[in-house]
Amino acid sequence: MILDTNNLPEGRALSADVCIVGAGAAGISMALQFIGSDIEVLLLESGAFEEEPDTQALYAGAVASELLHSPPDRYRQRRFGGTTTIWGGRCMPFDPIDFERRDYVAHSGWPFAREVLLPYYPAANRLCEAGDFSYTAAASFRDGGRPMIEGFESCCFSSDTLERFSCPTDFGARYGERLRAAPNITVLLHANVSAIRLRAAGDRVASLDVRTLGGKRVEARAGHYVLAAGGLEVARLLLASRDIQPDGIGNQHDLVGRYYMCHLAGTIGALRILKPASAVHHGYEISEEGVYCRRRLALRPETQRAQRLGNFVARLHHPRITDPAHRSSVLSLLYLAKPFIPYEYSKRLHGDEHATLAGWLRHLGNVVTGPFEALAFAWHLLRDRKLAERKFPSIIVTSRANLYSIDFHAEQQPEPSSRVLLDDARDALGMPRLRIDWRYTAGDVDTVQRAIALLAAEFARTGVGRLDYDTATVEAEMTRYGAYGGHHIGTARMGSDPRSSVVDSDCRVHGVDNLYIAGSATFPTSSQANPTLTVVALSLRLAAQLRWLVRADAAAAIIKPSAAPAAAGALAAGATP
Repeated sequence: MILDTNNLPEGRALSADVCIVGAGAAGISMALQFIGSDIEVLLLESGAFEEEPDTQALYAGAVASELLHSPPDRYRQRRFGGTTTIWGGRCMPFDPIDFERRDYVAHSGWPFAREVLLPYYPAANRLCEAGDFSYTAAASFRDGGRPMIEGFESCCFSSDTLERFSCPTDFGARYGERLRAAPNITVLLHANVSAIRLRAAGDRVASLDVRTLGGKRVEARAGHYVLAAGGLEVARLLLASRDIQPDGIGNQHDLVGRYYMCHLAGTIGALRILKPASAVHHGYEISEEGVYCRRRLALRPETQRAQRLGNFVARLHHPRITDPAHRSSVLSLLYLAKPFIPYEYSKRLHGDEHATLAGWLRHLGNVVTGPFEALAFAWHLLRDRKLAERKFPSIIVTSRANLYSIDFHAEQQPEPSSRVLLDDARDALGMPRLRIDWRYTAGDVDTVQRAIALLAAEFARTGVGRLDYDTATVEAEMTRYGAYGGHHIGTARMGSDPRSSVVDSDCRVHGVDNLYIAGSATFPTSSQANPTLTVVALSLRLAAQLRWLVRADAAAAIIKPSAAPAAAGALAAGATP
């Protein structure tokens, strides 16, 4: 069922076996796993079905540098479905090397290998609607698919690995009715968790304080609690709950909010392909299931180890949109349309260039001199992106001159000084807002600099092209857009030692028996990959563990009633504990 906190009596106490905070990709994926069981689940969501300005404003906060990080209420959605209501849909798993402890990447290493997550990735792929769990062209296409650049064979870079694209699937819209129809699942909208209440010993969560913007207060009680509110909000909830643990829950070693990672991304250089235009295929192929797939140039793991580099991928990209010298009517049309493009994507249309009337007129001239190309592109966007259920993922412009730039996406290394903290300012609920101090390291710059240099050398060695770029501008290019998008990673990192991590290998907060975290906050490293698919896979693993734990609790209660958890799963019956 789906209820609204505004319609509940003041002071109501709600009970369930499992309480999940946040109805985004992680929270909804978890809740779905309990449908059809006898386990009562309470899923708390701050927002409703559409964006509400007052609720979205609860995400507002401060940043140390606006050049390095967008305001914290951008790239996140505080509503049912979470940020899947605006994501781009790019899916790929983490690579095996991402889980390894690498002596050249400080603070690296997960407490388990990728094999532990592999059983959950196929189901995660299905929930994300990205087709089969198949991430190489050789395995995904009967004929192996078209090569990105004919003749490019490199011992340093693979061009066989794929990105797969979701519809992109809005988890709230896609799975909301299944949750509504499930008798053991209760979704509670407008349910803002303002505090996590530990019992006096500090070893278990006793309840959650839940409030509405209208001032109504209710309480949520459960045997097990899961924070699935995203990498920034999870840190805020832990740090702001200080009645029993004065530094915040799980923060005995000052680790909550530290090691904050996003990704390093940008476009650079001019790549002249020295082959016929027909030898280049940098766009999308469609799998047998109808899923858009795209190749990348991926730095091989053996090269990462030999060169002591972080993970790195690159794609062929059109020239920078902001420069009208590209003479492309399509790119100029996009530039002129940027006021109508959502923030998450229009940010990529800006560079260091200051808009001038002369520049604007040059863009307009490009459109006027190529009207048919611009119209065909506009129709393609309307038909294949705006109107299609499975949307064409991004802008692909074929260069008649065989001239491209390089679009890169790199791992950011864990760094304790990169962090989120509580600010002095407070939101409408009285909670401290966040202050974000995102930082990158010399190792991050080194990965991008040397990976691009390797790629340029491989283009030259194989004779397929020449990549020209200014080596002095690499750091500026990799920080042009600041911390990349909505990838909020590492703020409650996973590990076996409480002195260097916030949660254990089961995503349980160290020292708090019944509190878990689902999402990218727990990732010890960031990989080169977008986090959503791995967020869902890790959430499915946690859901399986909780199903077992709840049943173990029930079995123990039969044998020893005093050991039963406080929650009795009585929400549906309307009882209070």
